[in-house]
Amino acid sequence: RWSKSHKGGRDEAVMSSARKVDVNVCAESFHKVIADGVQQALSEKRSRPKLVGFLANDDAGAAMYARWTERACKRDGIAFELRRVERVMLEEAVIEANDDPRVHGIIVYYPVFGGPIDDYIRDVISIKKDVEGLNHRYRYSLYHNIRTMSDMGDRKCVLPCTPLAILKILEYLGAYERSKPVGSQLQGKQIMVYNRSEVVGRPLAAMLANDGATVYSVDVTGMLVYNKGRVPGTLKVEETVMSQEDALSIADIVVAGVPSKKFQIDSTHLKPGVLAVNFSQHQNFGPGAEEKGIFVPAIGKVTIAMLERNLIRLHADWGDDGATGSPPTGSCEARGSSARPRDAVALGLLVAAAAGMAYLLRGSRM
Repeated sequence: RWSKSHKGGRDEAVMSSARKVDVNVCAESFHKVIADGVQQALSEKRSRPKLVGFLANDDAGAAMYARWTERACKRDGIAFELRRVERVMLEEAVIEANDDPRVHGIIVYYPVFGGPIDDYIRDVISIKKDVEGLNHRYRYSLYHNIRTMSDMGDRKCVLPCTPLAILKILEYLGAYERSKPVGSQLQGKQIMVYNRSEVVGRPLAAMLANDGATVYSVDVTGMLVYNKGRVPGTLKVEETVMSQEDALSIADIVVAGVPSKKFQIDSTHLKPGVLAVNFSQHQNFGPGAEEKGIFVPAIGKVTIAMLERNLIRLHADWGDDGATGSPPTGSCEARGSSARPRDAVALGLLVAAAAGMAYLLRGSRM
C-alpha cells in the first residue's frame, strides 16, 4: 500500500489501512506558506498581492470556482476582485488589467467562447500575471520541460493549477520516490489519465511523463501513450493497440476528470493497491474504488492553493512593476502595434477561426 510520513509535525498522510483520503491537510500546508508570503510582502512595504478574476459566462461550475477562490484569498490575506464582463469585452478588460500595476494576477473562468478563441484569450494574459500558467510561453516551456526563463532573469515558469495540484497530491501520498534524481521519481509507474484537454489532461500527461512515468492518456478519440523523449526536453507520444481495459488493469495510478455524469470507471477493474484521483465535478469512479487502494474523491482545495501559490510567486518576481501594457512577449501588441483593444477583439476572432480551421484540416487527435 501507498504510505508516507510527513515531517514538521504534520499528520501521517496515509496509513496502509486507509482508503478514502481527504487532501485538506495537503492544502493546509500550502495555505500557511501562502499566508506567510503575504505577510512578508507587507513587512517589506510592498503591496498586498491582488488577484482579479474575470467571469464572462453563466457557467455554474465557473461561478462556484470563483466563490471558492474568493473565500481562500480572504482567509490567506490576498486581495481578490471578481469582475463580470460581457464575453465580447473580455479581451479589452484583460488588457486593462495587464496595464494596472495594482493587479498582480489574472484568472479567467472558462469556458467563454470555447475552442480556439479561448486559447487566444489565454495568450492575451501577460506572463507576469498569468496565475494559471496557460499562455503559450508557459505551455511551450511545460511541454519542453523548461523550468526557468533565461531571458527573464531565470524566473521560474508558472505551471497550470489543476495538473500541479494533482502532482502535489501524488507527492503528498508518497507516489514520488525522492531517493531518485528529479525527472526519474515516477520511473516504473504506469499512470492512466482520463482527460486530454489542453487545460488539464494533456499538460498533466506531459508533467507525469517528464517525471519518468508511462502515461496512458484517454479522451473520446482513443488512447495515446506518453513517455519522456529520447532527446532531453521532448516527449514521445505514441498510438497504441492496447485496450483501455488492459491499461487500467496495470495502472498504479488512475486520474480521472471527465465532465460527464454518465462516465464512470468500473472500480472492479482497478489494480489492487491503486492510487485513484478524481478531479471531475462528477464522480468518475464507480462504487468500491476505496476498497482497491487509496481513493481521492476531490482535489479542489489543493487546486486553489496552487492558484494562490502561483500568485505569490508572480508577486515576488514582478511585484508592483508587473504592469506590461501588453500581452506576452511575441504578440503583435508587445511589439508596439497601435491596434486598439476593440480592434484586437476582431483580430483575435479571425486568428482563432483560422487556427480552428487549421486544426480541423490537420485532423489532429491531440
